[in-house]
Amino acid sequence: MIPCRLTGKPFWDIYLNNNPAPWRAYLEAAKYFGIDAWFFNGTLDFQYNDQVCVASERIVSRTDDFIVQRTELSTPAGMVTGETTYCRADPPTQTLKYIKDIAADFAKFRYLLREPTGYTTETAKLQKAAVGKEYAFGTYVVYPGFQAWMDYTEGGVQPVVFAEMDHPELLEELRELHEHVVLRQVEMILDSKLYDYILLAGSGSVTLASPKLFDKYAFPTIQKITSLCKQAGVPTMLHSCGKQTHIVKRCAEDSDLNCINPLEIPPMGDCDLAKIKRLYGEKIALMGNLHTTEVMLFGTPTEVERAAKKCIDDAAAGGGFILSTGDQCGRDTPDLNIRKLVEVCETYGRY
Repeated sequence: MIPCRLTGKPFWDIYLNNNPAPWRAYLEAAKYFGIDAWFFNGTLDFQYNDQVCVASERIVSRTDDFIVQRTELSTPAGMVTGETTYCRADPPTQTLKYIKDIAADFAKFRYLLREPTGYTTETAKLQKAAVGKEYAFGTYVVYPGFQAWMDYTEGGVQPVVFAEMDHPELLEELRELHEHVVLRQVEMILDSKLYDYILLAGSGSVTLASPKLFDKYAFPTIQKITSLCKQAGVPTMLHSCGKQTHIVKRCAEDSDLNCINPLEIPPMGDCDLAKIKRLYGEKIALMGNLHTTEVMLFGTPTEVERAAKKCIDDAAAGGGFILSTGDQCGRDTPDLNIRKLVEVCETYGRY
């Protein structure tokens, strides 16, 4: 949100028109604030067969504040339709999902989780040149779970919950398919030898499901991804905003994950940074966890300084800590607060 705001353009210029591309806007913001860029959106251009194609893509509504784009996808099992609303001053959101009924549309759903057949590196090399040697160059993959599947289903997470009760065999098939696809993606990312690390993306993994459901649908794939990456010598990081204490424990004790964020504090999350450092800091690097609204958005520079110093005191001992915010900062976060965070890191965070 802040990189988009700093361009001075409507957000749809960045997200819809790619002018500038979101990753370019982010790099400019990192330079503006003097932060270490967390560049996790390096793009490996996966290639697919032609079973799923865009049948039509058009703007269906436009106002001073919103642009609505409708996309129709053709699959061998039939057509699916979705809509994305692009906002003038906020990130876009998908306001009509492709899958209207998981059971009835399951054949179509399967085609939306496409296995790549190859890849090209033109975009990734362009991005890596722009990132340069100053920052780590990363990419991300999305692991299975309620938090991922709700992006496809009309009604969000609710129909996925109902499917868990009414059609568990379909969700298990979906999990196996999703795992197969993401492991193939990881294999190709590692094969490209372009990336310094891989981010495992799973926002809300335990906020949108229970710890038991995380263990059932997400964690087996996390174990396999991190094992593959360890064998290849490529570090892994996991992002899951919201409740995360259970995820930290599982990943630190039973996976090869190297780093985890954003470790949000209550009420958005459930993480006590000092306790997590004490229990798992020897096994896994930590990234977080300033409160993005109470501290970064609404707090004063003095309050930012106090909170940042507490994070450093809680988790920096012995290394393995990245001072950051608990998820992304809101659009209207004052520049002064972000600059104070950088100042504290540079003055108080040195060993």
